[in-house]
Amino acid sequence: LQLAPSSASVLITGPNGAGKEGIANVLHANSERKHKPFIKVNMGALPADLMEAELFGAEAGAYSGASKTRIGRFEAADGGTVFLDEIGNLPLAGQAKLLRVLQTGEYERLGSSVTRKADIRLISATNADLTHAIAQGQFRQDLYYRINVVQLALPALCERPDDILPLAQFFLSGKKSLSHEASQMLQQYNWPGNVRELQNVCQRALLLSNGAEIQSAELGLPDNSCSAKRSLDDIDRTQLEQALLQAGGVVSRAAKQLGISRQALYRRMEHYGIETP
Repeated sequence: LQLAPSSASVLITGPNGAGKEGIANVLHANSERKHKPFIKVNMGALPADLMEAELFGAEAGAYSGASKTRIGRFEAADGGTVFLDEIGNLPLAGQAKLLRVLQTGEYERLGSSVTRKADIRLISATNADLTHAIAQGQFRQDLYYRINVVQLALPALCERPDDILPLAQFFLSGKKSLSHEASQMLQQYNWPGNVRELQNVCQRALLLSNGAEIQSAELGLPDNSCSAKRSLDDIDRTQLEQALLQAGGVVSRAAKQLGISRQALYRRMEHYGIETP
């Protein structure tokens, strides 16, 4: 929460469903901009050719199908916060415009020569390795430094088991409690869908449960819900080095091969004193 009052750009990293949007909401709600708009944009859900119009707006006739003036998300969020989820999906042309907004606060709508001002705080999120995208020429390094003033790495839910029950209780909203067996099952499950999956499980259990206490059978978890999780302790130095070698030194690929998150792999590399090849 100490980051919240600042207007510094924040980059939240972590796997899909880990709760990145929730963190962005908390940062905005506790900032000096909390009474101004909080505009969310999922870059992964937008067609590439419409991203610039979505962010910066467009005049009527600026592109095929633009029958009227379109207000962009930066204009709508003036004075508030813009949350760009999956920012790695933004094309290079859009990245250049975003960099200008962050540097000068200025932009133009598509089809307009009128320069507009935007006073916004940017919070970005990604499940991708942006440093790898930079090396591949797919993401601007100067923009990366602008959006990554502060980075928050959010591990997968299975790597923070102490969060499982408090989150479940939050999603249940005090309407029902969990039996001891149900609580144990939630803690033993691997949560491949992370926080989003936990939320869905809790919502479903509220609908299916007949009593005041949710039983393990009412969680609807798969039969392998109690299967053992892969512990970082199970990954020795040789396995780690071999995975990095096979992945060509790309940490995200090595982590996927080992079945752990990128952040967990970095921590294991630090533990063994291994540097990226």
